[in-house]
Amino acid sequence: MNIKIIGVGKLKEKYFKAGIAEYAKRLGRFCKFQIVEVPDEKAPESLSQAEMDEVMAKEGERILAKIKDREYVYALAIKGKERSSEEFAKEINRLTTYGHSDITFVIGGSLGLSPEVLKRADTQISFGRFTLPHQLMRLVLTEQVYRAFTIISGLPYHK
Repeated sequence: MNIKIIGVGKLKEKYFKAGIAEYAKRLGRFCKFQIVEVPDEKAPESLSQAEMDEVMAKEGERILAKIKDREYVYALAIKGKERSSEEFAKEINRLTTYGHSDITFVIGGSLGLSPEVLKRADTQISFGRFTLPHQLMRLVLTEQVYRAFTIISGLPYHK
């Protein structure tokens, strides 16, 4: 089982890195886990819609270059389907049971994901209607993937 998170931009904050490292270590007993960072596109504060589309397209190309054909892809998107932790665990378990051993999660940059990335995704997932920094989302997602594996395994982490 291979779990990959593709994120736009570098993670700079030590506290996020430490949290992710802890959950990544814990995930080692369940899967091969990796985080792939793709460079973000530098953009000024105020952009026209065309400029925003161009930024998302460039970041999207970088993301798509890191996804193989066989990977089952979750795009994190506000308009995606919300799931409970239990539902998420059942979904991961079902995917692995039916031959999806490579699961990839994609977290866009500050402007979100390009239409091309959303089209490539097998499903979209939302962690609620809140807007969260993409750096924080990496930590939250890593924890939820760990939680899913503990639910699947019947471990007492999830209460």
